[in-house]
Amino acid sequence: MKWCGGCLKIIALAVLLEAAVSGCDKAAPPPAAKHVFPTHAQPRLSTLRFWLGPEEITAELALNAEEQETGMMFRTNMDENSGMMFPLPAVERADFWMKNCPMSLSAAYIDPSGAIAEIRELHAEDTNGVVAKSDNIYYVLEMNEGWFQRHHIEPGTFVRSEKGSLQQTFIRH
Repeated sequence: MKWCGGCLKIIALAVLLEAAVSGCDKAAPPPAAKHVFPTHAQPRLSTLRFWLGPEEITAELALNAEEQETGMMFRTNMDENSGMMFPLPAVERADFWMKNCPMSLSAAYIDPSGAIAEIRELHAEDTNGVVAKSDNIYYVLEMNEGWFQRHHIEPGTFVRSEKGSLQQTFIRH
């Protein structure tokens, strides 16, 4: 069968029109944004002195989402009486993991009053979350592995800073 030039133009126009119309009805969803994890250790954060019972430590303050997400990633050491404090954005069932963390840590999950609710072990490079038993956690303090045990700090111990209670230290508006 032979097609005339006019017929081919009409068929081509019809095909283009169909593609344009069906394209409007079936717009492809935008590609899902992939989360980009930190690729290096963050610089040392601002610090504050804290007391856990009679023990004095200095902790870096992970205050915003980026600092909290990066946390101790890629760090290979920490002084014995140093740590990192995470004041969470809201009371929650804390869930911490050790992605890209080459050293094991111990974490105190702390309630809104400043009392340690539980102490959990966080193993190097473990990407499984370590979920708090309580949904009433407002702060998390990470220390070297075994620090709480070595210093006889147990659940029920209150944490305070040089500015006062944790509630006074991390006033939220």
